[in-house]
Amino acid sequence: MIVDLNIGGVLIPGLMVLAFVALVAAVATLRLLSMTGIRRMFAYRPLVELATFVILYGLLVQYLPLTGLSP
Repeated sequence: MIVDLNIGGVLIPGLMVLAFVALVAAVATLRLLSMTGIRRMFAYRPLVELATFVILYGLLVQYLPLTGLSP
């Protein structure tokens, strides 16, 4: 179970926090791909952006219990 984040008495779902972290990581990964020129090899870039986000989000959800951050 992923714990909720409490900010000033407002509970933010843990999965939403993970989604934000995955979004930031996806943007950084896509910028790295753009700088190296690898991104030009993909025909449909929006699909690559969505797939990158989904893969990173799935990895975060899958491996969060191994880090000890969830109860």
